[in-house]
Amino acid sequence: MAGKLLQINLFGMCTVCSTAADGFVISGSKHKALFALLVTAPFGRRTRAFLQETLWGTTCYDTGRQSLRRALADIKQIMGPYFEQVFSVNNLEITLDLSCVHFQGHTQAAPFLEGLDIREAGFQKWLASIRQAPGQLAGLFSLVNHAPAHSVLPSIAIIPFRSIGDEQDGILGDWLAEEICRSLSRSRLISVISHLSSRQLVWQGVDVAAIRASLGADFFVAGTVRRASKTVVLDVDLIDTRSGRIILTRQFTETIEHFLEQTTDAIGAIVAAIGDALADDALVHVRGSPLAEIDDHRLLIAGVNLMHRSTLRDFARSRELIEEALRRAPHAPETHAWLGKWYVLSVFNGWSSDSLHERQKALDSVSRGLDLSPDNAFCLTIDGFAQNNLHRNLQVAEARYTAALRSNPNSALSWLLIGVLHAFQDRGEEADVATSKALRLSPLDPFGYFYDTLIATTCLATGDFERALKLADRSLLVNNRHLSTYRAKIVALCNLDRIEDARVVGTEMMRRQPDFTVSGYLHSHPSADFRFGANAAKALRAAGIP
Repeated sequence: MAGKLLQINLFGMCTVCSTAADGFVISGSKHKALFALLVTAPFGRRTRAFLQETLWGTTCYDTGRQSLRRALADIKQIMGPYFEQVFSVNNLEITLDLSCVHFQGHTQAAPFLEGLDIREAGFQKWLASIRQAPGQLAGLFSLVNHAPAHSVLPSIAIIPFRSIGDEQDGILGDWLAEEICRSLSRSRLISVISHLSSRQLVWQGVDVAAIRASLGADFFVAGTVRRASKTVVLDVDLIDTRSGRIILTRQFTETIEHFLEQTTDAIGAIVAAIGDALADDALVHVRGSPLAEIDDHRLLIAGVNLMHRSTLRDFARSRELIEEALRRAPHAPETHAWLGKWYVLSVFNGWSSDSLHERQKALDSVSRGLDLSPDNAFCLTIDGFAQNNLHRNLQVAEARYTAALRSNPNSALSWLLIGVLHAFQDRGEEADVATSKALRLSPLDPFGYFYDTLIATTCLATGDFERALKLADRSLLVNNRHLSTYRAKIVALCNLDRIEDARVVGTEMMRRQPDFTVSGYLHSHPSADFRFGANAAKALRAAGIP
């Protein structure tokens, strides 16, 4: 428990004490409740107002404020110098450093906060909400030794390609495998075995059973590389380690000069083929299958793939698969974030029957992911996506994207979404730079239409309406239910003086979302206060949108 200063048990009798044998003990009921409220919050942070109302009621603001101040003073006296190491306090918020906490107990041991007798209605309501959905506490136990380490991501090994002919081509085969491994690792849907580990098996001889036993891989990529005159021929096979079945076999041919000069394009084509094959394989296995019969490593990749399909039936099935993945691996932060993204898309595209409830579900899901991994680039990015699209908190969204890029500068989705945010704020040049980086780093995740739609949006900000139209059309071919694509297409057409065509698109958009209005768009869209939003509203009106 190196670095842990506090030991907390929330199940059965609540205990809060020092990790040292002769250290302090927090004994007051409301003092312990204060710790419980903080450790169950995203980032360990609550507002003073929430704590005051929850623990001391709402009858008198000044009394609640004084009671909270007195409780903090009592805790500081008990903890002594440790208080400053654990707590961060300002006029608005109180934060407890979760990295200093060691959690004891688990959700199956006893009822949550059993016997903690605090009668304020706010605390009782909060307590009941936790007990009714104990899965909310999953994040607390990622740090507990007995919490199972379990992943629902498919794991893949890239075996260096064997040379046929010139032994020197073995160096090329090894380098190609390393580059593919590096590119695949950018995906948030695959767990990639390190190149060094995969390389060891080459010297032992490639064997399906050995790869599964030694590396624990669900799939592996292997093949050959050879030269014919000045041409490099790469034969690639993707194989399921359980069945030995070949899922993909593909040949890539390039001149050696072009291959080495255009590494990004060549590797990108291979990675895209592997990604498509894995996604298709997962969809085949989940189609019509009961959840209990679906392999762990196919749940999430199939769920995300269906999330970005065009039918509402696929979209609904997507949530079932992602929620099942969470039931099997509740400590996976990115799976919580994927569920959060599902709710954002549901609300933003007008598919939700209870938008207020699903807005909160989106934030709750992402918060749980961040509880598990506060620096996780994907979780931070989806939190920014939710803040931007559901709450118009553009400053918060930009801070989340920036934090994500500090954590992972190669996050394609982070670059894409910060680019769109810049477009909404009339920062066209910055938007273009960011989305260009996103395209270079684009992983295999199966939502190309989403990239096309958002890059079309940034093209509107830079005035490249021809490209915006082309990308919107390409996006609609894959997914014709994403309403922001129709809006981007309408704006592009109007700026190209194709008003009648824009009206046709407007009619189709209204057929899909009859309650859409320009005033509603300006009320809810993140760009409403900028020139981008005003131009979009003008185009929508010209297309006949009420």
